[in-house]
Amino acid sequence: MEAWKLLFGSDIGLLSVITITIATAFVVYMVIYANKKMDEDAKNAAKK
Repeated sequence: MEAWKLLFGSDIGLLSVITITIATAFVVYMVIYANKKMDEDAKNAAKK
């Protein structure tokens, strides 16, 4: 319980939470973007 108080109660803890959230969102975005581009490339290759 003390760890949660430290994580959400201190400045460094909040910065850590924000950093983890941004990094996770970036990874999710890149996976979605890459899948979209791979599907697009497969469609273009099938047309040729």
